[in-house]
Amino acid sequence: MRGLPDASFGLVYLDPPFNTGRVRERAVESASTPRDAPLPGSVTRRGFHGRDYERLRGDLRVYDDRFDDYWGFLEPRVLEAWRLLADDGTLYLHLDYREAHYAKVLLDAVFGRDHFLNEIIWSYDYGAKTRKRWPTKHDTILVYVKDPARYWFDSEAVDREPYMAPGLVTPEKAARGKLPTDVWWHTIVPTTGREKTGYPTQKPEGVLRRIVQASLRPGGAVLDPFAGSGTTGAVAQGIGRDAVLIDANPEAIAIMRERMPLATIIES
Repeated sequence: MRGLPDASFGLVYLDPPFNTGRVRERAVESASTPRDAPLPGSVTRRGFHGRDYERLRGDLRVYDDRFDDYWGFLEPRVLEAWRLLADDGTLYLHLDYREAHYAKVLLDAVFGRDHFLNEIIWSYDYGAKTRKRWPTKHDTILVYVKDPARYWFDSEAVDREPYMAPGLVTPEKAARGKLPTDVWWHTIVPTTGREKTGYPTQKPEGVLRRIVQASLRPGGAVLDPFAGSGTTGAVAQGIGRDAVLIDANPEAIAIMRERMPLATIIES
């Protein structure tokens, strides 16, 4: 990411490892930035009643010592993603309940709360359900814009959903469907579906298509630094957008090259 020029992308989608504490089938290679070596050009941000960013991060480390190591892995990549965003660009950070609340506080401190656009809840209903608590069947996607006055968002381009109570609207509205809200009901990738690549943590095309349609101009480029099976690139390629995909896993690279022969794939 550091080798790419500033403001190169209208959209960055980050779907990092979720810090579940479980071993996945694929290996994830992590790298951290030394605490006393800030990124080139980085500055200490002020916020939250005068406390600086380093103090805030330290407070969170006291609360949950797992988080600081995870953020040491994720933070330099998020900062690079921000640098690579165009002035009208949007950043989507896809996490689950383990880290989303920490990430929201820290991103507010780094980028500014006025750059926060949405918290999207992607809800699905598949797989085993515990009987010891409410089953966790959703991911959180945090959305930040580079410039709150200039960001691109095309609500007319996204797919529409059926009304839950079509009898309460006109037949014309019912036939057209409604615009999605910040809660997205969408199945995971079916085990026998067309999209299935066999890659762990693969995300469905429908979720990525909605993101790309809404937040990237036709002909624009999206960056995915944790590309995995390459869903972001497959979606972008199918609707007239470019994609740059990055991953360190040879299995992911092989799947992406087969899935998208024309995409730019960087093996990190």
